[in-house]
Amino acid sequence: MRKWIVVLAAAALLVAVNLVIAARERLLEEGRIVLLELTPVDPRSLMQGDYMALRFKTARDAFPSGADARDDGRLVLALDSRGVGTYVRHDDGAPLSADEVTMRYRVRHGAPKFATNGYFFEEGRAQDFAKARYGEFRVAADGEAILTGLRDEALKSLGGPQKK
Repeated sequence: MRKWIVVLAAAALLVAVNLVIAARERLLEEGRIVLLELTPVDPRSLMQGDYMALRFKTARDAFPSGADARDDGRLVLALDSRGVGTYVRHDDGAPLSADEVTMRYRVRHGAPKFATNGYFFEEGRAQDFAKARYGEFRVAADGEAILTGLRDEALKSLGGPQKK
């Protein structure tokens, strides 16, 4: 009997994990590209290897004092013609215009974060990513987001194949 419980629990776990993976893959394929401007990017973390701490201007605009960032929620962002998002308001359920999108944030340690607050990259590539000025996200209709890359001032993707 115990053997069947273990087998059923393992099967349920595999189904759950695969559903999450499928949802993330769908977000990567179908999500809208939104770029958020970085605000002073922290230097590489020596404790974690080749890693860049990220902060976004949108978070500073939405929470100027930082004191308002208590609960997880969604922000409404206006997108310009290049896909760069700027803070409009906290999501209150009001209809969005065609150039607006909602983006989920989570409060961790008193600070809002969008999908992640760090970006790991291949060892020896720090110079390539030092030019980062925008975070590139894929955002679903419900506001869920995944950070998919970094871009420079000209909005060119960073981190292509390493030059040999």
